[in-house]
Amino acid sequence: MSGLRYVYAVCRPLGAPLQAQLTGVAGAPAKPLHHHGLVAVVSEVPERDFAEEPLRAHLEDLDWLAATARAHQGVIDALTVVTTPLPLRLATVFRDDSGVRSMIEAREDHFRETLDRLEGRVEWGVKIYAEPEQPERAARPAPKAASGRDYLRQRRQQTRASEDMWQKAEAFATRLHEELADFAEDSRLHAPQNPALSGAAGRNVLNAAYLVPRRGSEEFVELVDRAKDDVPGLRVELTGPWAAYSFAGEAPEEEA
Repeated sequence: MSGLRYVYAVCRPLGAPLQAQLTGVAGAPAKPLHHHGLVAVVSEVPERDFAEEPLRAHLEDLDWLAATARAHQGVIDALTVVTTPLPLRLATVFRDDSGVRSMIEAREDHFRETLDRLEGRVEWGVKIYAEPEQPERAARPAPKAASGRDYLRQRRQQTRASEDMWQKAEAFATRLHEELADFAEDSRLHAPQNPALSGAAGRNVLNAAYLVPRRGSEEFVELVDRAKDDVPGLRVELTGPWAAYSFAGEAPEEEA
């Protein structure tokens, strides 16, 4: 390898080979780099795109960033099939193999402890959205108020109905999170998603991640499925199983 080293994850030695011709960021093949009984999964990437200055510029390019994130995730997904990976931050880059080995040595205890904790476990994501009014209801005009007093009464009724809906949504989200967190080995509550950025319809009232043993995943999915129709107007989304991003801890800094 003569370019920079893009590091996807650290894991234990693989019990099965990676997919044949697995490609990652910049279309480069992903390969294992062994050191001190651990494996860093790396690709060679060009300096013109991944040295410090061009990388900083690329990270402002949303199309480039999305393509890189998809390629990065593709390698993590392939690893998750054959092992328990410890994913590193997007665009973690080192000068050469020696830099990757130094990173492993510097964080060896952390990597081993975290891999022990995550072994045989996956992450499931659960989001709950309070869906907007149906178009036909939203489009129907309110009855014309006969007086200012009638108008104020209508507004109070609308406000109370809206507050009641949000209270029900929050109560349902709290109840479901407590049930799922009790089942899971660990959980994380993330900030609600901004709909302008996520493109998802409705207001995000729960955005959580759960660390679940692989053998318990089917039962976890059933718990979520049983709750999906409990409250009209709410949408429950389940994603996974993923590598345990939310439970992996801090990733090392780049060294481009």
